[in-house]
Amino acid sequence: MKRIGLFGGSFDPVHVAHVALARLALEQLALDEVRWIPAGRPWQKARNLAPATDRAAMVALAIADEPRFVLDRCEIMRSGASYTFDTVRELQASQAAAQWFLIIGQDQYASLHTWLGWEKLLERVTLAVANRPGLLPQASPEVQKVAHQTVGLPMMDISSTDIRARVAAGLSITSLVPAAVARYIDQHHLYRGTHGS
Repeated sequence: MKRIGLFGGSFDPVHVAHVALARLALEQLALDEVRWIPAGRPWQKARNLAPATDRAAMVALAIADEPRFVLDRCEIMRSGASYTFDTVRELQASQAAAQWFLIIGQDQYASLHTWLGWEKLLERVTLAVANRPGLLPQASPEVQKVAHQTVGLPMMDISSTDIRARVAAGLSITSLVPAAVARYIDQHHLYRGTHGS
């Protein structure tokens, strides 16, 4: 049975900790592939994201040297708000004979009970929860009551928010994002207006 990791996010921008986490998931979970899924319109994000085409292009650059990484544009192609449950259901319908792992951060794990269809989502996937340094993942009491599988993955302490702020301030991001992504951000003048743009 094929083992597939699903790695969704705004990737605004994608950074070296994302890539390191996905590589770790490949190894530790013995995955055949990791599908990177840039969010279309994340319903929980208040700020405006960089255009989906730019975010997908940056992911494509970041994952180009790993054949088991696959860019999946299903959410940016779909109209309306992006819900993980809809994405998982759609992907599983197209590839039923597979085992699915959903790679999420511990902040997402803590707020999982607010996601649309979260209980049914837990029936469909094994959660791979990325732990920030020094912190253990904490699920809400609602999630703890529902039987589900989790595996822990360590995560580097790098954030897209900080990267956007550094670009806006004219500071270097060369150690924080893959080189091709840094060039793309510079060439397309991304994140230069304000910290949130």
